[in-house]
Amino acid sequence: MLNLQPTLKVENTKSAPDVEVDPNSTEENQLDAIIVEIGQFGRFQISNYLLLCLPIICNAFYSISYVFTAGEVSFRCNITQCDGLDTGYYEPFLNFTTPLRHGAWDQCEHFAVISDLEGTTPCNANSFNVSHQVPCDAGFKMLGDEQTIASEFGIFCADQWKLSMVGTVNNIGQFVGIPLGGYLADRYGRNFILVAAGVLSAFAGLARSFAPEYYSFLSLEFLDMAVGSTLFPTAFLLAVELVGPKHRVVAATGISLTYGLAEALMGYLAKYLRNWRLLLRVLYAPALLHLTFYCLLPESVRWLLSQEKELDAKAALRRAARVNRRALDEEKLNALVRSNRRLVAQSSASRGQYSVRQIYQALGGRTALCCFVWFTHTLIALGLSLNSTQLSGNKFDNFIMTGFMQLPGILMATTLMNWVGRRWALCSCQFTCAALLLAVAATDDAYPLTSSILFFLAKMTSTGSFMILYFFTSEIFPTSCRNSMLSFCSSIGRFGSMLAPQTTLLIDLYEYAPHLLFALFGFTCSCLSLLFPETTNKALPTSLAEARALDKSIPKENNSKSAV
Repeated sequence: MLNLQPTLKVENTKSAPDVEVDPNSTEENQLDAIIVEIGQFGRFQISNYLLLCLPIICNAFYSISYVFTAGEVSFRCNITQCDGLDTGYYEPFLNFTTPLRHGAWDQCEHFAVISDLEGTTPCNANSFNVSHQVPCDAGFKMLGDEQTIASEFGIFCADQWKLSMVGTVNNIGQFVGIPLGGYLADRYGRNFILVAAGVLSAFAGLARSFAPEYYSFLSLEFLDMAVGSTLFPTAFLLAVELVGPKHRVVAATGISLTYGLAEALMGYLAKYLRNWRLLLRVLYAPALLHLTFYCLLPESVRWLLSQEKELDAKAALRRAARVNRRALDEEKLNALVRSNRRLVAQSSASRGQYSVRQIYQALGGRTALCCFVWFTHTLIALGLSLNSTQLSGNKFDNFIMTGFMQLPGILMATTLMNWVGRRWALCSCQFTCAALLLAVAATDDAYPLTSSILFFLAKMTSTGSFMILYFFTSEIFPTSCRNSMLSFCSSIGRFGSMLAPQTTLLIDLYEYAPHLLFALFGFTCSCLSLLFPETTNKALPTSLAEARALDKSIPKENNSKSAV
């Protein structure tokens, strides 16, 4: 294996609190020490966090809004012999005009009409042949006032596959956009990508609200996620890179809590804005505020150093110290710059960027494992969100509940990461989620209320596991390719979310087949996650060599000799 990055020695560098620092300290350790000196989570970081809530909220809206814009609506056949302008969804004549399926009126067929000799048919039981069913040929009657593309574009019965296709196309857009956005963020900066992705996504979403027919809606759904799907991973990494090592878990927790609250908020908005066009305009218009990031949001210091932009990095650190009202030693800044220049000079990364071959040779196995774990998480997480609307009760309230259940899941994950470390926290959350899904299938028939509670608990642990995974992935790859690798693993994981909308087809084979499938992947993932290196209390790796060295350096807090 090639020695891709020699480690540099830096003398007289104080280690950050709660961080185990290797004797061969690098630029990343020096930067962490400076961040500790100027404030790990002061006014500077808090103000930037408030700004970063915008892309997080927008991404939560955009990645799953199709649940409501392309949601199914309840309908039945229009019976011309009985229905009129003033009839509703429920009418007494349905008992002899429409068959029952699974406890509800059949949506696509009605009993055949027996016409009399004069060509007119009265609305009574003798006029319908209950042994012969025919497809609807006179339109449909809707239940409620909800308007989705299904009711507006006439997507009923045999065409209902078009609704699930919207979710699949949404995730294909994420598959294309996430790695592209990650590459561009590593090449041109986190701030640039947040502005570009936010504004372009806003235009795509607002244009979709004016779509005249299905295929233009579908094309704009793809375009929206192709440009906007990078908002979350980019904002997440920028948030983690802004703070000191002691507060990275707090940073990840704040971002993830914002995402869960945004999903719950979208459920509330969809509940009261029953028109899909109006809903899209309300969800997408705020994204235009990303334009203000050019002036308000600073670039990642870690990215600036990796791109040899030391003057900009020094200016950003001085600004952070000034806002946090802390003193900053200029000699430490100069030492950081000198160390960074030596690091870049000896780096095998061309112009601050590693090639695909270099990354594969150094971290190929870790990347493959990361991709599988991401696939499992997206399959289960999205599958649970989509299935929440199929639970008994109001679908809007169920969706809102899944959003709120993410909050205790995130807090639980934060506690576990600090208590047992990243690997065991990831393993235990996935194992618990899989076990709960089996319990849901076992109790649903006899104890439906208990089954629903277990379902929401499974969603809670799935969300906690997802938060750990995002955080974990940001720690196991070096700075110059961190966004790219997070985006690549997340993009491969989108194959899971592409499949998630189709798992409902398994219900025709066995009612709880999706639960069993999710549980199988969950148990497998929980075991394989133990193959990751532990990163708790470790400085973020700068080079591929440092990232590889994580496999050999599992920290033990009781042996840490870091200065307080």
